[in-house]
Amino acid sequence: MAGKLLRERGLTLALAESCTGGLIASLITDVPGSSDYFLTSLVTYSNESKVSLLGVNDVTLKEHGAVSDMTAREMAAGARRVIGADVGVAVTGIAGPGGGTPTKPVGLVYFAVDLRGDVTVERRVLPGDRAEIKRGAADHALRMLIDRLSKD
Repeated sequence: MAGKLLRERGLTLALAESCTGGLIASLITDVPGSSDYFLTSLVTYSNESKVSLLGVNDVTLKEHGAVSDMTAREMAAGARRVIGADVGVAVTGIAGPGGGTPTKPVGLVYFAVDLRGDVTVERRVLPGDRAEIKRGAADHALRMLIDRLSKD
């Protein structure tokens, strides 16, 4: 469905994936003809790669952390800008089993869709083990993209 909407609107897509580790790109490229709209996925797992490849601000990471609204927003914008796509989608979160804190628990994921500079961000706490959180995050990112494209 995401691919159909992108194709119908003549839009291209770039991804910035952290906790999903390329899973969203895999799901997109499972669809024949995805090369019509899908440009790339940057798996920016480390903070350094978020800065060097996507242009996420060091200050954002220091003040808000890698798993935050602001970082997701900057990742999506960076993917769109750096790759030259119409749409950038970003996912950053804590897949576990470790790494969670009381304020940022395992399963916390931020999602961002940047459609030509207009950014929407969502926060979710997803249940399950590492594999379930990754799959849930990938599925939600695609649903969010579909919802965003359906509204515009």
